[in-house]
Amino acid sequence: MAKISSIEGRILYNSRGSKTIEVDVKSDGGFLGRVCAPSGASVGKYEAVSFPNNSPEESLKILRDNAQKFIGLESSDLRGIQEILKSLDNSTNYSIIGGALAFAVTIASMESAAKSTDQPLFKTLSSESSFKFPFPIGNILGGGAHAGPGTPDIQEILICAIGSKTIEESIETNLAVHKELRQVLENDDPNFTNGRGDEGGWAPKLENHKALEASAKACENLGFTLGKEVALGVDFASSTQWNEEKGKYIYDRAGFENSTGEQIDFAADIIEKFKLIYAEDSVHEEAFGDMAELTAKFPKTLITGDDLTVTNTGILKKAIEAKSCNASILKVNQAGSLFDALEFAEEANKNNIKLITSHRSGESTDSQISHIGLATKSKMLKVGVVGGERVAKLNELLRLSEHDLIRGMAEI
Repeated sequence: MAKISSIEGRILYNSRGSKTIEVDVKSDGGFLGRVCAPSGASVGKYEAVSFPNNSPEESLKILRDNAQKFIGLESSDLRGIQEILKSLDNSTNYSIIGGALAFAVTIASMESAAKSTDQPLFKTLSSESSFKFPFPIGNILGGGAHAGPGTPDIQEILICAIGSKTIEESIETNLAVHKELRQVLENDDPNFTNGRGDEGGWAPKLENHKALEASAKACENLGFTLGKEVALGVDFASSTQWNEEKGKYIYDRAGFENSTGEQIDFAADIIEKFKLIYAEDSVHEEAFGDMAELTAKFPKTLITGDDLTVTNTGILKKAIEAKSCNASILKVNQAGSLFDALEFAEEANKNNIKLITSHRSGESTDSQISHIGLATKSKMLKVGVVGGERVAKLNELLRLSEHDLIRGMAEI
């Protein structure tokens, strides 16, 4: 097997123009794995720290000071690489070296290993003999932490072409809805500037329900029936509204407050009215019981934990025991390393928790998460609809459709 011959890093910028770290791992002197770490805007309390003291430079120095420790290790030895990382950082959240460094090193190593054996990354990460495409789900209208004042409190309204039979059709449908939504917004507001949020979703000056109605109208204008050919999803990102001191959800932009019970009703009403296939973080990140109530009420909707489960196996086990969700986001950089994320995926799959592999709002043009979504049997791939850093993931799925190991779409 190929062995790591060099490991180097540099400071780059993500899609928000923020500094991040990129890592190059070479095996046997020539097989390059290159990964640039992303970062989130809506960050869970318990997820990995991206950089020590918020400094990518500090992570880069740690890599340079310890690069020799990785030399000679098999690039496919994910456990061995993990052991070196943990010898440098014994914290529970990578606060010493930074989760972004763990993310980049582990994925770059596996990409280098894949190139050394001339096989795709998804096959290197999995022993399965066949794979199914996750359904792309992407942000068509943004608010909250991903867009400016005047936009909805709800962070993301998403589209998923659940009736599509091929990855090509699925991507094309999502793009068509995104384009049609622009027309709907312009017709409703001639002064709409075509502004977009961090992930490419339109960012209009609308209140929550009006934004949802506009999104539904775009689908209907194209002849689609919600819940049949296409379905909407919502990332409520409710932890951003939760006020611990008041014990209430504060919707500043819409001008109302929700008690715990009112928040459950608020989310339930939206799920029912708009026939959501996907509802993420409908309540705050520590409300396991409230999430369980929604999960029990909507078994056919992916009641999804993101801030709730933060790609943390221990927290996922707690959510499983409480029956708090039937689906969970997988973000490698929430966990820190790819090793941690794959452990999380194994626990989720073992307990019938459906996985949604996800990008971050601050992204690079890398496309490895498309492979990770395939390898972890994810049902959906949350990677956006437009924007170079989003389309890069979708284009990689189209390239991967040429592999005969991938047969059809996942069953949601």
